Amino acid sequence: MTTTGAQARRQIITEHVMANGTASGAELAELTGVSLMTVHRDLDELARRGVLRRFRGGVSALPSTVFESSLDYRLGVNTSEKQAIAKTAAALVEPGMSVMLDDSTTALTLAELLVELAPLTVVTNARRVTDLFAGRDGIRLISLGGEYSHPHDSFLGVACLEAVETLSVDMVLVSTSAMDARMTYHQEQDVVLVKRAMVASGTRKVLLMDRTKLARTALHRLGPVEDFDHLVVDDRVDADLLAALRERTDVRVAATG
Repeated sequence: MTTTGAQARRQIITEHVMANGTASGAELAELTGVSLMTVHRDLDELARRGVLRRFRGGVSALPSTVFESSLDYRLGVNTSEKQAIAKTAAALVEPGMSVMLDDSTTALTLAELLVELAPLTVVTNARRVTDLFAGRDGIRLISLGGEYSHPHDSFLGVACLEAVETLSVDMVLVSTSAMDARMTYHQEQDVVLVKRAMVASGTRKVLLMDRTKLARTALHRLGPVEDFDHLVVDDRVDADLLAALRERTDVRVAATG
């Protein structure tokens, strides 16, 4: 298969295992329509990235846990949903605003659209977002320092947290690993602390979530859904969940077609 095909196949495997808890190699080969040898290579790669846990004959996932993989892996999955969400979110941003972006891949996709909206003040802890805006006309760029995290390709820790807490921006746009109808979550404590501070710094708060992150939980609570002024999701979200979310915040549905 091509690289794109491999990425899509690994996403299918990951979602299947996370939905069912465990899966055998033979089961996954039948699901994806490839050879058992190819599936084993996929599982080796997913295990290397910390997405799934291997055992003899298959893989497992803890149902209550959301597994985060490397940034490069996440950039290659759910791309159409992220692009649709980014386009819808970009319509909320006006030239002259100060905006804060987190280190999510959805925020990075959004950043690629915001470069056309100068003048802007952009605040971020994401290295790739910083690189995207650096040196552009009409952009005032504030890069949040801290301890560098290779898996997230961003800066976290006490120094980052303290930098965020000194700022107040017109709009903060973030994503997170998981949410249900009432609450948002993330499995990493350092990430949660920075995201909480970011949300608190924004006059308007926007949450960017594709369908794979919904109807899930993770270890740490980030904050209630109603803390956000806007929630942007893709059009593949379950209708009942969408209705429940609309009772708590303004929901914008991004068309993926």
